[in-house]
Amino acid sequence: MPTLLEINTSPLATSITRELTAEYVSAWKASHPGGEVVARDLAANPSKPLDGTWVGAAYTPEDARTPEQNARLAESDQLIEELKKADEYVIGVSMHNFSIPSVLKLWIDQVARAGKTFSYGPDGVKGLLKGKKATILAASGGVYEVGTPAGALNFVEPYLRSVLGFLGITDVTFVTASGVSQVNTGKVDRTTFLKPTLERVRTLVA
Repeated sequence: MPTLLEINTSPLATSITRELTAEYVSAWKASHPGGEVVARDLAANPSKPLDGTWVGAAYTPEDARTPEQNARLAESDQLIEELKKADEYVIGVSMHNFSIPSVLKLWIDQVARAGKTFSYGPDGVKGLLKGKKATILAASGGVYEVGTPAGALNFVEPYLRSVLGFLGITDVTFVTASGVSQVNTGKVDRTTFLKPTLERVRTLVA
């Protein structure tokens, strides 16, 4: 049974990114009637920041960890299991100050873990999440796509491609709804603005 992991980062239920991920999930369910969708709302349930206790626990051999160390890693273990179980991921990402939301960075810190999602070897680092597909549905107030005047300020796509690739996820597709500020200021109707992006989202579902 195929599994899709849906990750949302916006705190607003009416946000552009949540509408995009909802559209993707709807199309995915129609294409995979027997599939399972696991929803992870990072805005409602943000991950805990890493601290010295977490780091110490992560680098202690499993058979030598204390109950307290195992408890500190429980969230990380659960999030990693979600990644391993899922065949593909859809992640809604709003650009915050040219980069990703803080709740997404906290999640990345929890799942980027040596021995679990990547490993060190004689040939360097090896990502362990092979054969996965990730679709990033992003939104930005301005236009920051590659090739535009402000494109150099877009740190969302290069960062996420790098970190996902580090974990072994190289099949990554980005769709960005650029210029959301036009909707927020009433210059453009939301339905009209989103129509081409929603149509693009539907075409991504296999």
